[in-house]
Amino acid sequence: MSSQSGAGENRTRSRARWEEGDIPATGIWLVRRRLAEAMRRVIERLTTSDAPEDELEAAARRLEDYAEHLSRHRRRSRYEGSAEAVLAGAGEDPGGGGHFDYSPHIGRSNPLAPPIFLRSHEGRVIAEVTYGSAYEGAPGCVHGGCVAAAFDEVLGYAETFTDAPGMTGTLTVVYRSPTPLHTPLRFDAWIERVEGRKIFCKSTLHAGERLCAEAEAIFVSLNPGFYDRLMRERNAS
Repeated sequence: MSSQSGAGENRTRSRARWEEGDIPATGIWLVRRRLAEAMRRVIERLTTSDAPEDELEAAARRLEDYAEHLSRHRRRSRYEGSAEAVLAGAGEDPGGGGHFDYSPHIGRSNPLAPPIFLRSHEGRVIAEVTYGSAYEGAPGCVHGGCVAAAFDEVLGYAETFTDAPGMTGTLTVVYRSPTPLHTPLRFDAWIERVEGRKIFCKSTLHAGERLCAEAEAIFVSLNPGFYDRLMRERNAS
C-alpha cells in the first residue's frame, strides 16, 4: 500500500469517528452513553420542573454521593482514540467511543451534548439535532451562542474532507430567524474553496423549510506536530 493511499484510509477512519452510526457502541461505551442520556433527562427535567424543595434536596444528595463515588476510580485519558491517534493508525477502540464520544456537541457519552448527529455524502455534511430546554436563550428559542458553537462543530467536520484539515480561524454567523427549541433542526455544510493553508467552508441551518441561520468559516491547516505540542502543554499544566 502506498503512503498516499494509507493516509487516505486513515483520514477515512478519522472521519468515521465523527459519525456515530459508523461505530456502534458496545460494552462499557454503551453504558457510558446510557448514563449520559439519563443525565440529559435529569438536566431537561431540572430546567423545567417545579418539584418541591425536599425532593430537589434528596436528588442533589444522591447526585453528590454518586459524583464522589465516581471520583474514586482512575481517570482515563480524555484523548484516547483522538483524531490524531486515528490518523496515525493507533488508538482505535473496537467498542466505539474515544475522543469524539466526549465532544460537548456530538459526544454521545457527554451529557452536555444535545447531541448533534452527523453524516456525510460526497464531501458534504448533514447534521441533525433537537435542542432541549437547557439550551434556551430567547423564549422558546435556542441560545444564539449554542447555534454558533454547533456551526463550528459541523463546519469543523466538513473541512476534514481536505488533505490537510486544521482549526477554526474565523467564524461568522448570520441569524435569519429564531431557532426553535424541541424541534428537529438540520445543518448542511460544505467546503467552498481552499487557498493555501486556508479552508473556506459554509453552512446553513433550517427548521423544516425555514432558514434560521447561515455561517461561513475559515480553517487554517495545522503544521505537523502541532497536536503533539498541545498535548505536551496540556499534560504539563
